[in-house]
Amino acid sequence: MATGLPSISGPYGYVLVPLRDGAEFALYRVQQHGNPSSILVVALAAEQQSPEVIRRLEHEFSLAAELDSAWAVKPLALTRHDGRTILILEDPGGEPLDKILGQNQGQALDLTRFLRVAIGLTKALGQVHRQRLIHKDIKPENVFVDEAGKVWLTGFGIASQFRQERQPPAPPEIIAGTLAYMAPEQTGRMNRSIDTRSDLYSLGVTLYQMLTGPVSRRAMAMQLWLPSCISTPLSRTSTEEISGICGLLEQGFRAPRRNSPRGRQQIL
Repeated sequence: MATGLPSISGPYGYVLVPLRDGAEFALYRVQQHGNPSSILVVALAAEQQSPEVIRRLEHEFSLAAELDSAWAVKPLALTRHDGRTILILEDPGGEPLDKILGQNQGQALDLTRFLRVAIGLTKALGQVHRQRLIHKDIKPENVFVDEAGKVWLTGFGIASQFRQERQPPAPPEIIAGTLAYMAPEQTGRMNRSIDTRSDLYSLGVTLYQMLTGPVSRRAMAMQLWLPSCISTPLSRTSTEEISGICGLLEQGFRAPRRNSPRGRQQIL
């Protein structure tokens, strides 16, 4: 969730600009007076966090060699400050997509901007898959976008380096990832493996949100998410063009998993 907290000035002319204050992590942009460059800092939101949350930061840092600054927010260092684990990242510029959508006051992006971001996001995800990675948490919070529509992905804390894996069943409260954007197989409640198509499902939900506004709260009930996503009528800002694009997205959601691995990608 984007934050409206004020900037914080520190020693040596550094300014901490809050970008997000979440339940598990806080995201900041760190700038120094007179220095045009900046970095991003991901810090634990609370002093006492579960070992699993800390492992996500450690895992994201371990993938630094696999990530390219052309399409990913690249980790630079993992350290501790005041008893909290901190991940330091390159700052590609731009803003988190969830912040951009929030500034739009719940309205869909205009079609031109949507297409620029959608193309950039699809290209970035394609690069992730070429590195034989499965992101497993594609959502607006993990997408940085600049004014030109250039996109960088972040949030690789639960990414997998395997082409396919099985997710064991787990209670919803401890499932890694975000239910509203999660492919059904990631819940562990389906006899299907996780692969790159799982990311394409999350991509489709993200694009759908960009076109139609906020994801329904009913998404938190995972059994209801897919029918909710498909059956929810388009917002009042919709046009015939948007309806056509949403139709393609809905085809992607309905695409049988028995299709070839490129099935959903071809549709999107």
